[in-house]
Amino acid sequence: MAELVERVDEQDRVLGVVDRDEAIRRGWLHRVATTVCRDPRGRVLVYRRPEHASRFPGHYDWLFGGGVEVGETYQEAAARELAEELGVRVPVRFVFKFLCRGAISPYWLGVHEAVVSEAVVPDPGEVAWCGWLGAQEFQEALRRWTFVPDGLEALRRRPAGPATPSPTPPPS
Repeated sequence: MAELVERVDEQDRVLGVVDRDEAIRRGWLHRVATTVCRDPRGRVLVYRRPEHASRFPGHYDWLFGGGVEVGETYQEAAARELAEELGVRVPVRFVFKFLCRGAISPYWLGVHEAVVSEAVVPDPGEVAWCGWLGAQEFQEALRRWTFVPDGLEALRRRPAGPATPSPTPPPS
């Protein structure tokens, strides 16, 4: 089944509705919403993508999310994706947005943050493994594991401030 998204321009204004796979294939800008999940202790939830995933199989990431559906806000999409991928319904807070050139195709990336205190129930089609990592463990994972390149770009672009992730990404 086709996943319909809004094709947008360099200012994130809607141009029309397109199939997401076509947008990726043609390099058309569209919208993606992600969330950094933290537990009440401040640890970040990191996960590994399944080996059968069509994009970045077996790679690790610290951002949960996906395409923003037609008529949906970034925040609505971020909350929906958490429910689909982790089985949790928690408030998400918008942190920042940027035009991500993307390893596969360009898109606008909205990054959110959520505190997750309930147990997560990952969708095995999306998440092969996940675990809560403290700042030092996250730093070590960034050095040792292969992360999705777009997640690393978001880590580099994050604004400074107490509400944003503290780990430093590995050098490019």
